[in-house]
Amino acid sequence: MPGNVRLAALMRARGLSQMELAEQINDAVERLTRRRGNASDRTVRRYLSGETSWPQGRQRLAMEAVFGCTAEELGFTPPACRAQGGSTLATHLHSPQEEPVHRRTFIAASTGTVLSATSLVGAARPTVGTADVQRLRNALTALWLLDDQEGGGPALEGRAVALSQKAMDLQQNGSAAQRIRGRLYGLAAAFTATAMWAAVDSRQLDRAQRHMESAVTLAGLSGEGQVQHQTWRYAAMLADQRGRPADALAAAEAAMSTSIHRRDPLYAALSHSRLALSLPGAGDPARAQRALGRAFECFDRADPFEHRPASMDFFTRGELHGLAGITYLRLQRPDEAESHMHQCLTALRPDQHRNRAYYKAHMALAQLAQNDFEQACATAAEAIPPRGSGGTGRIPHLLQAFTTGLNARAPGSGTAREWNDRARTP
Repeated sequence: MPGNVRLAALMRARGLSQMELAEQINDAVERLTRRRGNASDRTVRRYLSGETSWPQGRQRLAMEAVFGCTAEELGFTPPACRAQGGSTLATHLHSPQEEPVHRRTFIAASTGTVLSATSLVGAARPTVGTADVQRLRNALTALWLLDDQEGGGPALEGRAVALSQKAMDLQQNGSAAQRIRGRLYGLAAAFTATAMWAAVDSRQLDRAQRHMESAVTLAGLSGEGQVQHQTWRYAAMLADQRGRPADALAAAEAAMSTSIHRRDPLYAALSHSRLALSLPGAGDPARAQRALGRAFECFDRADPFEHRPASMDFFTRGELHGLAGITYLRLQRPDEAESHMHQCLTALRPDQHRNRAYYKAHMALAQLAQNDFEQACATAAEAIPPRGSGGTGRIPHLLQAFTTGLNARAPGSGTAREWNDRARTP
């Protein structure tokens, strides 16, 4: 008996357990009938396993209200004897084998007016339109700009999670055209992916993993290539941080399978650069170099004046050189890595303080790999976050790696002692 994968995916996207969904169904039944429902986690297990392929009337209506879509869209299949056209609600009202809900009336608490089931459901679900989508897009742009200036962290992560929930609340409780529903899924995915990135940037990798699982589901439901590309490239970064090169490679290749990668050379350049970053760990240095070549070729073909989301504003030629520098560092070619880092730092905008510190830390590692200890320490010192700021999680992590590497290469040297004293100073 096949399971209901659609319902399972929607539950994962919202972080709902079986018991939590059962409680939401019971709440919705109570809103519709003034009597609490009797769904349990066992009820939901039957839905998920496929044992119940078409829920009974009240629970089916309640689930449609909870998720904001029809029972068929939730993965349920009406029995053949009832599949005679019309809406799910109409089918339910004319079904002789279910409790005759059509003979009951639902009470509108706000007016005291007796309404049919159809009119109550419509009244309880306000229309969601383009203006709602635009407000969420504006909030998403503000988050991206904040990340570009200050990096990720718990505050950005929490805000992104809250906005994702707001998008899903509109999806769940509002009445909207299919086009609007797709955009709401896309926005929820983009907010969740932003939360994932914020957690990655602050090295909260377990939380980032949970956000990633939800973001991938939501991005798939949205059908939007830009959102899918963003989600997969963040997933590649997370896998990279977790030391999982095979997963990083798979996520980078998934980003390359999106429609926006095929359509926009700038997205293709970013895809190829992320692929290049994953390949040294996967043991394919030749392919990594080819991917970098394609990244620069695509970047040169991209139209700089084409309208794109603010999430792509960071990807300048300087950023591309920075990613190339990290790739060459992983390929154990530190001289070429340092050359790209110099070009990166020259091309970064003056306001990109977080990016500048991040790439300076990598340049210090490249100089350390060439045994240029004094210059490496001077460069690393420029990446130290200002006192009291703490910096994002990735930069202190890189500086710790630098300290470990310096003490391994020049143990007991005056340069190492001086750096250790500086690194220990709060």
